[in-house]
Amino acid sequence: MTTRQAPIAVEHAVTVSDSMMVAHSLPRPVFGPAQALHGATFVVRATFRRDGLDDDGVVVDIGAAQEVLRDALADLTYTNLDDHPDLQGVVTTTEVLAGLVAARLVRRAAAGDLRGAGTDLTAVVVELGETPQAAASCTVRLREPGAGPVDRWPWAPR
Repeated sequence: MTTRQAPIAVEHAVTVSDSMMVAHSLPRPVFGPAQALHGATFVVRATFRRDGLDDDGVVVDIGAAQEVLRDALADLTYTNLDDHPDLQGVVTTTEVLAGLVAARLVRRAAAGDLRGAGTDLTAVVVELGETPQAAASCTVRLREPGAGPVDRWPWAPR
């Protein structure tokens, strides 16, 4: 008879999305025509990862995650990033913007703004989609994923 083994680790995730429209230039020769001021519309997806689930069966409060993402984008949306006070001298590539948004989300998670298990996250991933064919992302690992609370998994052996 074969016994079923518990998974080594189970990580759950919640993803929320929003969008932002910005203007910016990428003032380096490698960017070709994008050196000039141009507009960009990004679909922004934020994923919050956690070992297992909290006592309420969630990773984070989805409504709170949506609100925190919206807040993280608020001062960037409809803005010329070349003029943004926090981005002076920064080449605002999609990768850089993903990192900026991820850092903002991590700070809000650490402050408890995601309610529930938001302070127990293993990672926050932010992806900025430029087109349906291209995106860039930034993953902030807050700690290594582990086995999590196996006793709360519905499929755990009893």
